[in-house]
Amino acid sequence: MTTATPPLRQAKAKTRVLLTGAFGNVGISTLEELVGRGHRVRTFDLKTKANEKAARRLKGQIEVLWGNVRNPDALAAAVRDQDVVIHLAYVIPRLSATGVNSEDHPEWAREINVDGTRNLIDAMLALPESPRLIFGSSLHVFGRTQDQLPPRRASDPVNPVEHYAQHKVECERMIRTSRLVWSIFRFGAVLPIRLILDPGMFEVPLDNRIEYVHSRDVALALANALDNEDVWGKTLLIGGGPECQFYYRDLMTQILDATGLGGLPAEAFASTPYSTDWLDTNESQRLLNYQRRTLKDYIQEMTSALGYRRFFVRIFRPLLRYWLLKQSPYPGSRL
Repeated sequence: MTTATPPLRQAKAKTRVLLTGAFGNVGISTLEELVGRGHRVRTFDLKTKANEKAARRLKGQIEVLWGNVRNPDALAAAVRDQDVVIHLAYVIPRLSATGVNSEDHPEWAREINVDGTRNLIDAMLALPESPRLIFGSSLHVFGRTQDQLPPRRASDPVNPVEHYAQHKVECERMIRTSRLVWSIFRFGAVLPIRLILDPGMFEVPLDNRIEYVHSRDVALALANALDNEDVWGKTLLIGGGPECQFYYRDLMTQILDATGLGGLPAEAFASTPYSTDWLDTNESQRLLNYQRRTLKDYIQEMTSALGYRRFFVRIFRPLLRYWLLKQSPYPGSRL
């Protein structure tokens, strides 16, 4: 995927970057990109076995701080002496590293998502010279837009449906009205590079528009933002571009076929429109030149990660399909 774009400005050497949620799906890709460029990265995340294992891989290349965004004192220490904060720590509706769905426990999620972001803003503003802030938001803020002509634009009104999206909208508002220098990145659908057998997959109707973006392309956009003064004060949509715009049916079929599971019956999927859509990424691509990968790259990496397990998926395909369809809440899906 190539696009004629102006060259990025010369990077400032060794920018001091605080990365919250550093060991999540987008976080780990961003961390690797920043370290690869020689930036001085301080990570802030929960101390779990999985996160500690991920941190050990970059031992000596990063400064690791363990903490919770609900703790103002921990954040005050984290933001000290930083040039830029990239804020990715958040509880999401599905596939959260916490193992808890934001929609099942909205008040708890709000303490982390909204109150935690407020704590971060306060800690940054308390410094003699505040770092700049890049906030990772989501296309979910637009709500159900399948009745509208695509693509969605950053200037479109927000109409959040989920608690998660409501939290994002509230955080965006706090950031815009603060005294910080900020940029807001609304991400498209960033899938973890692993076989996802989660009931949440059935919540998206098969005819829903959805735009995929590779986690490493998101990381590239975030890292390139550090080198470009034109991103500040802007809300940018970060998606994979026209080659990554699908109807959910086509996206899921390609992924499930590649794993050996094969497509699933339409009865297993919701009929209520879901908060995804295609995005107008012309401005973000012009500024950040980040769209390098497509769904084919994702599928190749996912099947490579599965390795020998693909053999067992094919052997036990009928049982796995039966088990997977039992996860769907919709009538007729188990037939």
